[in-house]
Amino acid sequence: MNYLNKSIGNIVSLGKEKHDEYVNASPFPNIVIDNFFDEEMLSKVADEFPDLSKLKDVKAYDNQNEKKLEGKGERHFSETGRLLAHYLNSEPVLQFLQELTGIKETLLPDPYFDGGGYHEIKPGGLLKVHADFNKHQSTMLDRRINLLVYLNKDWEESFGGHFELWDKEMTSAHRKVLPIFNRVAIFSTTDYSFHGHPNPLTCPEDRSRKSMALYYYTNGRPKSELNPKAHATLFKGRAGVANDVSKEPVTFKEIVVDLVPPILIKAAKKILR
Repeated sequence: MNYLNKSIGNIVSLGKEKHDEYVNASPFPNIVIDNFFDEEMLSKVADEFPDLSKLKDVKAYDNQNEKKLEGKGERHFSETGRLLAHYLNSEPVLQFLQELTGIKETLLPDPYFDGGGYHEIKPGGLLKVHADFNKHQSTMLDRRINLLVYLNKDWEESFGGHFELWDKEMTSAHRKVLPIFNRVAIFSTTDYSFHGHPNPLTCPEDRSRKSMALYYYTNGRPKSELNPKAHATLFKGRAGVANDVSKEPVTFKEIVVDLVPPILIKAAKKILR
């Protein structure tokens, strides 16, 4: 199966070619690439994308900070979607991301698609600006890169759903990306890479914003990128927007992770298996 657009050629070479653009992007390392995939293959993924609201075992968020649907793992992937996701977790893509980002630690995929996989936002839905969780909940590896694949054919500007990248001060969005079909957004995840889709979706009632999310990890990372403790999603209000986000409650798991040394957590997991 052809996964990439034929114009790309060698994906690792593309990573080297785009490295400077990525690391020098504002407000933090990121890149947007159009027509990244083979159009026929990706069209199948888009056409076979399920209505997540009608499926069981789907995470449904409905609060001030996020109104979205998230598939669990790969159980709801179509056959073509599964093949694409597995390709995006493969060695060539990892090498591409390593060259693109310049991350020195060895990148690892997430075959569990923890928090990733299929995402869908219905009309009126949103995802307020935030920094992502920084540790994989099972492996405790450090989250380093997000790769988002947009699957929305004939998506108009008036539909909204822009993916926005914000500065640390939350004063402005330095980049707003329309989630059109065959557009890929890649960015480095730190405690300061604030991003989201903060304004309610305005597409017609029979449409929705569909995407596939892949996350990549390393064992260790530069201390300058984040707080040393593990945390869940950190929502942050936009400057000048009153009551933009609600404070997320601290979970028991976060308290345990914060207080218990990692070696004891790993030992406990082995005992409980």
